[in-house]
Amino acid sequence: MKVFNRKKDKGEPVFIVDGSRTPFLKTRGKPGPFKALDLAIQATRPLLLRNGISPGDIDEVVVGCVSPEPDECNIARLLALRLGLSHSVPAHTVQRNCASGMQAVDTAFRSISHGHSDLILAGGTEAMSHAPLLLNEKMTKWFSAFGGAKSFTAKLKLLLKLRPDFLMPVIGLLKALTDPTLNVSMGQTAENLCYRFGVTKEEMDLFALQSHIRLGAAQDAHVFDSEITTIYDKFGKVYNADDGVRRDNTIEKLGRLRPVFDRKFGNITAGNSAQITDGASFMILASEGALRKHEWHGKVIGKIIDSNWAGVDPAEMGIGPAHAIAPLVKRNKLDCVDIQSWEINEAFAAQVLSCIKALDDEEYCKNSLGMTKAFGQIPLNKVNANGGGVSIGHPVGASGARIVYHLAKTLVSNKEKYGIASLCIGHGQGGAMLIENAQL
Repeated sequence: MKVFNRKKDKGEPVFIVDGSRTPFLKTRGKPGPFKALDLAIQATRPLLLRNGISPGDIDEVVVGCVSPEPDECNIARLLALRLGLSHSVPAHTVQRNCASGMQAVDTAFRSISHGHSDLILAGGTEAMSHAPLLLNEKMTKWFSAFGGAKSFTAKLKLLLKLRPDFLMPVIGLLKALTDPTLNVSMGQTAENLCYRFGVTKEEMDLFALQSHIRLGAAQDAHVFDSEITTIYDKFGKVYNADDGVRRDNTIEKLGRLRPVFDRKFGNITAGNSAQITDGASFMILASEGALRKHEWHGKVIGKIIDSNWAGVDPAEMGIGPAHAIAPLVKRNKLDCVDIQSWEINEAFAAQVLSCIKALDDEEYCKNSLGMTKAFGQIPLNKVNANGGGVSIGHPVGASGARIVYHLAKTLVSNKEKYGIASLCIGHGQGGAMLIENAQL
């Protein structure tokens, strides 16, 4: 593959100074207590305050968000203004489906690396519970005609043509989780991977159970205390932990769940898929010059070494991480064994397991990745050690930033040098980022 021969950018080093995220809150059949902008503000305000950042210090704000509400257009700029940053600070919003948060971090990384900026607030936010209900095409055309009718008689005729099916809403979230080029759901693309790589329902359910066990253990050990910012709704209710964990989960319970996407032959259920969630996650990224100016050298947690994006067949959307990871590791003159911690977003247990199998399959690596041998076996105990999307949830605009931040913190805690954060991306893409422990 040509990407293997691409020269690594020798830009300025880019550091992760600090980060903060909200609890990830599972949707419960109605709009949650926070909109995307609310979550972003509550995640970032304490982050800036505790690092002594004044309104004019930030060079730019970059935010990933897939479905901001109509009054949240360019949510990045609204965030900058609500935080009280200087009006001269530019801000823009990016969208790369499930990897929008990582795209925001990558955009900031490249800006600093190329010397355009010194200090950037980057991350992502999403309130999936606020995904809109839309008018269908029939109703939209009816409203258009009604608005253009000039007389009472014309309007009355149109009222008589109004039919009940005109009122059937389009569910925005379902549309977002469907690939329009194939007219299949993202879940069905994961079913395709199960078939190709021989991933069984038992494997998926065990992986899902492990995700919940790991998240519960991490919460009990206070692993996330330094990452999660306590937030409050307008009624004063407190939210201080990810609430999607199922501590009473068992293989038997997971085994009883019915397939969601392929009801006749499928194996993917709600229990081994990511939860639909609201949340935000942000980081402060800095150049070497910014570290000196703010005297941050002693507190930096990570260094972004490189990133990579890949495209794959949309019918096998979830294999994207394998195609992003292999070239990234190779061009940095590393091997699978050099990566000590992995965060591979759990959109579906099936796609994480398929990526791991693909990277350890010599034939796949030769034929699909252009390698001369298998990439290597990624140890399952090193993947999402504190839980992932199946248990924590997957607010699509925020997950990419969450896994990068958590990976950097994990490397520091474990005294490990290198880690990879990666996600599959709707419509057939993958993204990956190589992080180095800045405290070794």
